[in-house]
Amino acid sequence: MEEFDPQTLSAYDGREDGKPVYVAREGKVYDVSASKLWKGGTHMKRHQAGNDLSADFAAAPHGEEVFERVNQVGVLKKAATRSNTRQLPDWLEKVLAGFPFLVRHPHPMLIHFPIVFMLSVTGFTLLALVTGNMSFDTTALHCLVAALLFTPLAIASGLFTWWLNYMAKPMREVMIKIWCSLLLLAVAAVVFCWRLLVPGILTGTGPARFGYLLLVCSLAVLVSVVGWFGAMLTFPLERK
Repeated sequence: MEEFDPQTLSAYDGREDGKPVYVAREGKVYDVSASKLWKGGTHMKRHQAGNDLSADFAAAPHGEEVFERVNQVGVLKKAATRSNTRQLPDWLEKVLAGFPFLVRHPHPMLIHFPIVFMLSVTGFTLLALVTGNMSFDTTALHCLVAALLFTPLAIASGLFTWWLNYMAKPMREVMIKIWCSLLLLAVAAVVFCWRLLVPGILTGTGPARFGYLLLVCSLAVLVSVVGWFGAMLTFPLERK
């Protein structure tokens, strides 16, 4: 079979009409020209043909079976393959082999908890404000405790997934998620401490009450931004 290096492979990026579209995975080069999913040389508006996408495919929601439908047209030089493959410690290799669930599923599962609890903090606080029923404020506090418990777990699992599957590449969506998540955690901690120190903050008046409500509402905004860019990684918007 033909042997490709990164330079020769990059010529088959699908950007020129009529030219084959090739991608490399685990040292093998495949022709995906016939796939509608690679029209224009780009898959899901994120993966560009003409490259070694081993790390990207490791994080994909599908398995190796998709490569059974396309033809292998060559191999990628070993030096190029090694540079795109993460070398994991032996103990981690064994853990991931025994529990493949850990490769990419923990973060998508855990992230739903901070999202629902952070939104609930804002929702129940506003309900307490509108109705005057402070039991909603108590529910908001309980949701805030749960959010503070799950947010660090979601952040940790997200960083692990980013490191394992995306080689910790400084992707725009990921960097926005990281900074907004850390800010979200900090704001939630401030709201929690403030609520404990001033239990009747909602029944008060003045700038303090307004500042507290502003922080509470920012929780919903920040967690929505985190969720939005997380979804953009998995389901990019179609652009004309």
